[in-house]
Order: sequence, then C-alpha cells, then structure tokens
Amino acid sequence: MDLPLLASTYATVFLAELGDKTQLAIVTISGTSSRSGAVFAGSSLALVLASLLGAAAGGSLSSVIGPDVLQLAASVGFLVIGTRLLIKASRPEPEADPDDASAG
Repeated sequence: MDLPLLASTYATVFLAELGDKTQLAIVTISGTSSRSGAVFAGSSLALVLASLLGAAAGGSLSSVIGPDVLQLAASVGFLVIGTRLLIKASRPEPEADPDDASAG
C-alpha cells in the first residue's frame, strides 16, 4: 500500500468535507433524530459509495484522458461551482410578500 498517497488522500478529503453541505445535512438530520448511529452509518455508506464511484471513474478516465487534463477539468469545475456560490451569496434574498397566500 502506498502510505503517502493514502495519507494525502485522507487529509484532502477530510479537510474538504469539514463544514460542507453534506456535514451540515448530517448535523441537521442528527439533531432531529435520536438515532445518531443510524445517521452515522447511512452517511458513512453514502460517502464510501461516492468515493468508490469517484475512484473507479478516475481510474477509467485516466486510461483515456491524461492526468493533466483531468486536473484541469476538475479545477475548472470547482471554479465554476465556487463562482456560482459566490454570486448566489452576494445577491440579496427576495423578501417574502406578506399578502402571498402560498408563502405559508
């Protein structure tokens, strides 16, 4: 086993997952349930499956597309997502119309 690769992958994923929407969703679900073990098991299985799919896709893609192109595509993807999040966060939320019956 390549321990440096294992360690860098672990550190990267661990840091990337801290405070993201997935973790916030898990905190929310845990807060509304008294079964934190089930929440942990479900979220762990989901992360493992998503990681398996990513690793399999990356392995398959790397035989067809060079690693530099894959890194560039991933970087552009993250930039697009980040830019969209920044734009969305900078826009003021529209205020709810108190006369709107569908608001609730």
